[in-house]
Amino acid sequence: MSVVSSIEFRSATPADAAAIKAVVHAAYAKWVPVIGREPLPMRADYDKALDEHDFELAIEGGRIVGLIETMAHDGHIWIENVAVAPEAQGRGIGRKLLDSAERKAVEAGCRELRLLTNGAFEANVRLYRKHGYAVDREEPFMNGTTVYMSKRLAP
Repeated sequence: MSVVSSIEFRSATPADAAAIKAVVHAAYAKWVPVIGREPLPMRADYDKALDEHDFELAIEGGRIVGLIETMAHDGHIWIENVAVAPEAQGRGIGRKLLDSAERKAVEAGCRELRLLTNGAFEANVRLYRKHGYAVDREEPFMNGTTVYMSKRLAP
C-alpha cells in the first residue's frame, strides 16, 4: 500500500457538490452490475446533502479523491456514505476518512458510529469489520440485504 501523505483533508463546501457526485458515481459504478441497479448514493441530491450533512473530503493534486458523509445523532454519528475514487482505492484513504469520523464522534461526546451497506458489497463489509465495526442486523431490501453495522468507541 502506498502512503497517503500526498492527501490533504478538508470540510466540503456547497461548491463541491458536482465533484462529490462525480466521485460517488465513479466509486459505486462497479456495484451496478452486482445488484442490477444504481446504489442509492448514486441517486442522492448532493446540493441538498451538503446543506444537511457534514462532509470530510480527501484531496490529492487539487482533486477530490474521497469523502465521508456523516450526521450527528443523539449519542452516535451516522455514516451516510464513504466513497473513494477508483484510481485512489487501496491506499488507505477510506480508513483515514473513517478515522476522521471517529475523531468527530469523540469530539461530539458520542461513543458509537453506525452505518449500513449492501450485503452484496462484500469488500465493504470486510473493510468495516477490519476497522472494528460489527454487524448489528441484516434486513431484506430491494431484492438484496441491507447490513447494519456499528462500532463502539472506548469511553
